[in-house]
Order: sequence, then C-alpha cells, then structure tokens
Amino acid sequence: MASAGTIRPIRIIRHARIPLSDGIVLSAQIWLPVDAEADPVPAILEYLPYRKRDGTADRDALNHPYVAARGYACVRVDMRGAGDSEGVLLGEYLRQEQDDALEVMNWIERQPWSSGRVGMIGISWGGFNGLQIAARRPKQLKAVISICSTDDRYADDIHFMGGCVLVDKFAWGSSMFAIAPTPPDPALVGDQWRALWRGRLEQGGLYVEEWHRHQRRDDFYRHGSICEDYGAITAATYLVGGWMDGYSNAVFRMLEHLRCPRKGLVGPWAHKYPNFAMPGPQIGFLQETLRWWDHWLKDIDTGIMDEPMLRAWLQDTVPPRTHHDVRPGRWVADPAWPSPAVAPRRLGLAPGRLSGEAGGTAARLSVASPQTVGLAAGKWCPFGIEADEPDDQRLEAGGSLVFDSDPFGEPLDLLGAPVARFRISADRADALVAAVLSEVLPDGSATRLSYGLLNLTHRDGHVDLKPVEPGRFYDVAIKLNDCGQRIGRGSRLRLAVSSAYWPIVWPSPGATTLTLELAGSSLDLPVRTPRPADDDLRPFAPAVNGPALVKTEIRKPSSAFTVTRDIRTGEVVMLRVQDDGKHRIDDIDWQYGVTQTRTYAIHPADPLSARVESVFRKEFGRDGLDLAVAGHLRASVSATHFRFEAHLEAWENGERIFEHDRRFDVPRDHV
Repeated sequence: MASAGTIRPIRIIRHARIPLSDGIVLSAQIWLPVDAEADPVPAILEYLPYRKRDGTADRDALNHPYVAARGYACVRVDMRGAGDSEGVLLGEYLRQEQDDALEVMNWIERQPWSSGRVGMIGISWGGFNGLQIAARRPKQLKAVISICSTDDRYADDIHFMGGCVLVDKFAWGSSMFAIAPTPPDPALVGDQWRALWRGRLEQGGLYVEEWHRHQRRDDFYRHGSICEDYGAITAATYLVGGWMDGYSNAVFRMLEHLRCPRKGLVGPWAHKYPNFAMPGPQIGFLQETLRWWDHWLKDIDTGIMDEPMLRAWLQDTVPPRTHHDVRPGRWVADPAWPSPAVAPRRLGLAPGRLSGEAGGTAARLSVASPQTVGLAAGKWCPFGIEADEPDDQRLEAGGSLVFDSDPFGEPLDLLGAPVARFRISADRADALVAAVLSEVLPDGSATRLSYGLLNLTHRDGHVDLKPVEPGRFYDVAIKLNDCGQRIGRGSRLRLAVSSAYWPIVWPSPGATTLTLELAGSSLDLPVRTPRPADDDLRPFAPAVNGPALVKTEIRKPSSAFTVTRDIRTGEVVMLRVQDDGKHRIDDIDWQYGVTQTRTYAIHPADPLSARVESVFRKEFGRDGLDLAVAGHLRASVSATHFRFEAHLEAWENGERIFEHDRRFDVPRDHV
C-alpha cells in the first residue's frame, strides 16, 4: 500500500458504464491512480444531475485529480436522465435517485481498484443527496462531506423561507427546465443519443408545477429532509457552509442534532467550494478533505477529530458592496454547538431606537412598505461571481420601520442566529413580515448582516395554516439567518421591518399595513465571548487546485445587472443577463455554450404586478454536430393563483426538431 501523502500518477476513465437492476446504464467519469488495481483505493463519489461532460467539468478538473493523485478513486456520476446517463430525470431528491446511488455503491465495491470503502462529497444537490443517502445507511459509505446543503427541504431550502414563497423557487426551476432536456454526447452513448434526447425533451423538466402545488410542509417536503430522523445518519459527517450562501443555517442545526461523528466549517464564502469560492479568503479545502478521508477511509490518524467541532470565520466590518473579493476577519472555534461561549443579549424596541432596556416603550408604529423593498437584498443564494450580494441597506430604509442602536464603544462579536420577537398585527388576512439586521457604519452606510421572514399565516407552523385576523395582535418570533460578525467600534446595529421583500419572496396578495406594539417586541443577539483558544488554532493550508480545464474560447462571456424604473408607469425592473460564452473542451473536442436572462418586475404600489421571466439557450456539439435547447419560463400572480407559461424548443444542425408550450395556474394557499 502506498504511504500517506504519496503522489500517485492517475488515469481518467471518461465513460464508465454502471448498469442498474432495471436495465438503465449510468455514466461515470473516474479519476484514479494508475496502479489502483494492484493497490486498491477508497472511492469518493459525487453524484449530480449537472452534466459531467461540460456542466461541472471546470470544477471537476480543479477538485478530483488532486484527490485521486493522493490515493483515491474520484467517481463523478451523472444521475439517471442527466448528462450521459440513460433514463429520464423526473425531479429532485426522489426515492429512485437514492436507490440508484445504493446500486452505484455496490458497483464500486465490486471494482478491482476499490478497497470497498466509499465517501460522498457534494455541494448543493450533491450535498443534499450525500446526507439523504447516508440516512439509508449503505454499508460501503463511511463518511460524507456535505457543502451548502440542508436538513430541511421545506423550512430552509430554495422553496420557502418562513412560509413565504421564495422567488428562487421559480429561478431554480427555470434552471432545471434548461438543464433536464439537454442531450448526451453521441461520442459516449452511441446511436441511442437521439432517443435519449427525445425522451428528455418530452418530459421537459418542468418541476416548478409540482413544487408550487405543495405549499405546506407535507410528505413531499418531508421526504429527503433528514431532520425527520437525525439518528438515521451514522456515517461521519463534515458540514461546510458560507455566510454569503443560502444554506449556512443547516450547519448549526445539524451540529446540534446529529449524533454521528461530525464537524462544521463556515467561511465567508458564497455557493462554491472553499478552495476557489468568493468572497475569500479561500482555504486549502482539498487538503482538509484529505485529512477527513484519510481518517475515515484509510484509518490514518490525521488529528482532525481532535480539533473543535465548529470552525467559523468571524467577519470584520466592511462597507456595503454587491461583490466582495475578500471579507476580512479571523477564524474562531467552538468545541460544541450550541456553544458555551455564546449567550443571548436582548434589546428592546423604542421609536427609531434599539434600546438596551428590554421591554421597550408603550408605543405602536405602522408600516406599509413599497413592493420594491428588497431590491437591495441581493440574491437568496449568491454564487460570488457576479453582483449578487446585498447592496447598501440605506436604499431600503425609507420603506421600513427602522430601529438603530447607539454607537458601540467597543467591538461586539455575534455568532449564531439573531431572533426578532414582535407583537404585531396586519390589516389583511394574508401578510408577511421581513426583519433585516444591518451594521450601520460611522459614515451612515449600512451593510446587511442577516435577515428573516415570516408569512403570518404560518405563525403556528407550516401545516395548519391560519388566516390573520385583521387588527389582532400576535406574538411571533422570527429566527434570522445565522451570522458571524464583529460589530466595529463606532458602528450601530439597525433592525429594519417591512411588509415586502421582493424579489426574494413573492408579495402578499394585497398591499399590507403592519403595526408593531413596541412594548412586546425585542431583538435577541447571539453574543460570543472571545475564547483564548481562538488564537492557537491550526491554520488552514493555502488553497490549491488541480490544473484548470484546457479550453478554447469560441464566444466571449458577457454579463449585465441593472435595476431601472419607468418614470411614466412606475414599474421597476431588475435585469440579470449572464452569457457564459461558448467554449471547446480541447481534449474531448466538445463545445458548449450557455446564455440566460432573468427579468424581475414589479410596481411599488401593486403586489399583483409582480412577474418574473427566465430566457435561456444552451448549445452543444462538435464539428458537424450543432445541438441546442432554448426556451423561456414566465410566472406572474393574481390574488388567488400563481400563473406560469413555459416554452421549450430544440435544434439539430439548424433545424428545429422539437417545440412545446405549456400554461398552467396553481392556487395560492395562504401566501
């Protein structure tokens, strides 16, 4: 057996065929040591619907060869119906998806290069299914690294936030509508490629209909939510997130509730692997994964389990910008979560002020926000590569109730979830409330730290929904997103409360007035006392990556991000144009290109004017073969329904070979 740390030459298997019991064949690309059959190695499985041939090829090149050269078989599998695998992809996190993964692990165990031990790694979808498959307890699976994922598909995923319908449910649905109907590479799958493509086109990948028809926490969302039974996972689990990502909350919940060996890591990052994510600093994440895999898959004592359970980047004050290359700060660590170093500090609400006196004052304040409050919120799930972080929160203040603290004489460290407690009423049966926490710098600019939302019809849970009785006051608690932040000397904290948060969530059916009773309202801050051990933490190794994919540019990438207001009509439009360009992957002579434009429009006075459109085109092929899928997905609202319009078409060598249109309405259920 090669010694730990030995660099082994590797080879790549471009199209390993994995036969399943129902006759479907999945496609895998495998990086492994050339001598693995003589000296078998553990396998690291990444299992996704995102097309290994092109969709994740850049990322795969940065990650998998580095790990494989250190004594692992990195197995990147296209899920059923995706990329170069057979079948049709019918949805996300299906039982079929998990069943197929169990068969993949059985296949891995039988290979002559396999030691029989398997780890799973993945980000987002791959982070989700790593946890879900671990809950099935396959005997081969010993450890998981789950990045930017969640344990609760209803309460903390891309579908809902506080019972409010996230607009990213539509945006993500439009992404899958563009991915699911794409063709395999004929060079890999042979003459069946047209039949496989046709099957995908006819299914269409229009998952948004099913997603929107389930608006309560029913069996559809309980399936795949490991919070239903944390005890089901026994494999060692490393949970990784980023403060700029949409999924950082789950790290803290799972550290608290899982009972398997576990660790957590939260950096400043958006929705990317920490070895190349922005905002930086990036870390030597590949080296960190090897310490984890070596411990759990090779029985090498790397010391990783002797270190604190949670490592988090405590961010320093920065001015508000829609993109940061780096977030300054420092690493801190806690031996357990909840941490003994974190305790709540309650602030009361007084007119315009966050008061050190809990209990507030006997006053009532009302707000009827313009529907455009939220345009400075950034994206629900930023990727760190575009203008998708929150803007200056002064842009939102005029449409919100604002409560400011006094300037801080000394820095204050926050780690965990702030909680806003409101005694609140609304003038309509359906209403939402947004609570936004910001650091106001001495120059008056405001950087968002966290936010939370609550659909008031969900005040008693996400199953038994209850209309709001207009004028009646309710006591509610809104848990804001977890954050890690040092509030600088001279800064103030600001809590902003609004009745709209577009385009993060769809607006309520009618313009709403909220009233806060300040004597029953407060803000709890998760204040962390610095620990001397923070100064002695083992530093992370510098970030390293495998060699970048060699590509030839055919069309230059371009992008545009604007917000405009029509002075005549008052409509405000956010436009996001992302053209990734077109490239040829040189060593496989495969071309691909992606363009996508998303439009979010609303009138400040009319919640029923909200509309979203996503237009896409994806191109594939090589000399003599020019394939494309194109289409659009549109959504709008009435007082009683969500309304959708979908168009999909496909092209082969300039000839349109497929076209389909669909319209459907979905009733609004207390949203």
